[in-house]
Amino acid sequence: ENVFNIIGAFDIPRYIYNSERKKFLPLSMTDLPGPSLFGTARDKAELFRERYSILQQRTHRHELFTPSPVVAHPDDSKSKFQLKTVETLLGNTAKVGEVIVLGMITQLKEGKYFLEDPTGVVQLDLSKAISFCWLFCCSKPFLGWYEDEVFHVNAFGFPPTEPAATTRAFYGNINFFGGPSSSSVKASAKLKQLEEENEDAMFVFVSDVWLDQAEVLEKLRIMFSGGLCLLPRAEWKCERVTGLKTTQNSGWETAPHQKGTGHKLAESCRSYKTSSGSGSELADPGGKLGLSQECRIQYCTQEIIIFREDLVNKMCRNCVRFPSSNMDIPNHFVKTILSQGHLTPLPLYVSPVFWAYDYSLRVYPVPDVLVTADKHDPFTVTNTECLCINPGSFPRSGFSFKVFYPSNKTVED
Repeated sequence: ENVFNIIGAFDIPRYIYNSERKKFLPLSMTDLPGPSLFGTARDKAELFRERYSILQQRTHRHELFTPSPVVAHPDDSKSKFQLKTVETLLGNTAKVGEVIVLGMITQLKEGKYFLEDPTGVVQLDLSKAISFCWLFCCSKPFLGWYEDEVFHVNAFGFPPTEPAATTRAFYGNINFFGGPSSSSVKASAKLKQLEEENEDAMFVFVSDVWLDQAEVLEKLRIMFSGGLCLLPRAEWKCERVTGLKTTQNSGWETAPHQKGTGHKLAESCRSYKTSSGSGSELADPGGKLGLSQECRIQYCTQEIIIFREDLVNKMCRNCVRFPSSNMDIPNHFVKTILSQGHLTPLPLYVSPVFWAYDYSLRVYPVPDVLVTADKHDPFTVTNTECLCINPGSFPRSGFSFKVFYPSNKTVED
């Protein structure tokens, strides 16, 4: 059993939900071809279909949408809801009141919004809708009534989230996360014991590290000299090597300068390296050193997802409608990611992805730790038993960073 593994986005296994068997099947047991960077039209269609099916099967299991087999009290049945499809609405000629439809909002015509699911498309009326979440082109449950081929929305909100333990109770020890293990590491008692006993292990997360800035290198030296380099299991830098822009003809303006900054960082690390050599320096999603922008770490039984992208800004700029009440942006952002079960629940023209590899961006089942290396102010939020960390921009946030202790799942600034 491996204690520590780094999993790239292209090494994550793909599982596809089968609605008939109500279970996830590996890609090899389906008729779908292997993934390719040059995706086909079928890959793009499957992208949206798989995103929807994950949310649908999870929503159907939620207590609000699960009918009681035996109603102990007459009022119990009133608190239950039933999901309808767009096809059900389109098949009615009379008015249909108070229905909930899970679907993705789209704009097929300028100035008009539509709700789409695998069964069809219906026009939306959002003029009187109460918003409990950000609204952009992702799947959400919409509550409203249907009349004259228009679905009049009264309210919409987040799809229900689900703890990882609940997901595994339904699907067993499937290794959705990836890595060399054939089953989920959550089932390993040996790794769990090692994780609890190693109280000194820690992860240091530093984001947006511009190595061409002298002040940044100086602050890194101070951080190393403070003793953080002595004990970490890993130090993870979600960095950009240089702040200089590219040129049209020659690529990076100063490749030698870029190489020099890397040497300076290496020298700083070597000067403070301990003789035990137990720590590791890992870099860097979204940078120029070779790792994928989204990658994963398995440490003992804990699953950590790291993603380098300025998502908060993108979500705010591309929001169709903001919540009706005041919101805490970090909490709302985290709940959006976890409820959608995806790292980039945005339109493809806003956040392009490789169609055939969209599955690698899933946040399902919910990991133990999610690190979103965003330029937004640093935050630490816990939601659905998932610890979500944003170390913030190292030079722009007063050279702040986050330290995570896996033995007790705590975070220090």
